[in-house]
Amino acid sequence: MTALDLSSPVAVVGTGTMGQGIAQVALVAGHPVRLYDTVAGRARDAAEAIGARLDRLVDKGRLPAAYRDAARARLTPVDGLAELAECALVVEAVLERLDVKQQLFRELEEIVAEDCLLATNTSSLSVTAIGGALRRPGRFVGLHFFNPAPLLPLVEVVSGFATDVTSATRAYETARAWGKTPVACADTPGFIVNRIARPFYAEAFAVYEAQAADPATIDAVLRECGGFRMGAFELTDLIGQDVNESVTHSVWQSFFQDVRFTPSLAQRRLVESGRLGRKSGHGWYDHADGAERPEPHTADKEQPPAYVVVEADLGPAAGLLPLIREAGIEVREQEEGGGTHLTLPSGGGLGLADGTTSVEFGDVVHFDLALDYRAATRVALSASQDVSPQTLAEAVGLFQALGKQVSVIGDVPGMIVARTVARIIDLAHEAVAKGVATEEDVDTAMRLGVNYPLGPFEWDRRLGGGFAFDVLDEMHQRDPSGRYAPSLALYRNAYATDQREGTP
Repeated sequence: MTALDLSSPVAVVGTGTMGQGIAQVALVAGHPVRLYDTVAGRARDAAEAIGARLDRLVDKGRLPAAYRDAARARLTPVDGLAELAECALVVEAVLERLDVKQQLFRELEEIVAEDCLLATNTSSLSVTAIGGALRRPGRFVGLHFFNPAPLLPLVEVVSGFATDVTSATRAYETARAWGKTPVACADTPGFIVNRIARPFYAEAFAVYEAQAADPATIDAVLRECGGFRMGAFELTDLIGQDVNESVTHSVWQSFFQDVRFTPSLAQRRLVESGRLGRKSGHGWYDHADGAERPEPHTADKEQPPAYVVVEADLGPAAGLLPLIREAGIEVREQEEGGGTHLTLPSGGGLGLADGTTSVEFGDVVHFDLALDYRAATRVALSASQDVSPQTLAEAVGLFQALGKQVSVIGDVPGMIVARTVARIIDLAHEAVAKGVATEEDVDTAMRLGVNYPLGPFEWDRRLGGGFAFDVLDEMHQRDPSGRYAPSLALYRNAYATDQREGTP
């Protein structure tokens, strides 16, 4: 099944931000586009707004004036659904209410031709439930664009329980013909991106609620150590706290209140207070004109240790050793020891975050996982009250000698980046095991949909198949609520990795 012919009219119902963006995408691709909104005059206002954006693209040299003029001529606001009868595709972007969407598609089904493809842009409702109101749900599919639709490349093509393969394929190929990167997805709460991305927000909020670090420090560690484009607090301020919490709550409810998706009480209080982020002027951060952005906690300058002793291999942190040598610090290798950490001159230990806590081991400091220790500009350390001041100072001085800023946070298992990445990897494995999407599509969706530096499976392979499982297994032992219990899919992956590597 091929993409829709460019001569085929496309309709967009609902002319808010997403509706306008989708209409612009179809229009620039070459289709005649018809706009409809239930509120009188909004479709015409939307057509003018789209035209103005096309004008700006011409002014910036991104669109030839002739293309703009031709696109304007193909854009038609209409006053009633009956005027959509000749359309080959209708995309709905109206209020996120199941009854509203179902009623709309019932009406459309009586108007459009039998071969017209019907699509919803919903981000939180079940495609199956919306399509369940139709006489012919086989032609109904989800086309989930990301905002702003003209700029972001990802489109999740969601098949409901009754969606025909031919309909999903036509929708997929049409999105690709429009210059987008489509990924195929089964109808599951949150689809791919909003399902697998929940831990990025949830774990940051959990560290904050444990009073282990403030929002500015957590955001800085996620960006400067984890390689994420934005931290969780600044990103939710951009999205809107109410919007982000609503998606989290919807996924949680849809999974029958699965503890792994439990919403944050701290975020709930923020929403209740009206601090919704940039759009209200205040969220986690103050966005008023002239407001100062809080600085992340950064440790004072300390002297680096003269040497470190390395036992066995450092796993995902092995890249630290050449950096330590380049900094002029002696690396003494101890063949017999069996540990996976560094020993400092104080006699204290320095180990990669592994889901345990510092207090369990006495004089041991943990350091967080980094996307790339050479490129990272900040590293987080955690230490309990039992860690000697000398050991902590040597740990801080070591990373400072490597050119890193250091943030010392509270003694929380998994720290910040390690627990976040481990949970993302876990949910990705579970989604693939349950037929939600392929590994390739999951990686593509997470890179393009939320700008992750690596897809979950790319990250898993880089870390080694057992890392995420080990972190979550340790965390589960310390918090047996089920929030950190590794999925069976992650266990199988870790076990298979051990078998391949010959680990008993």
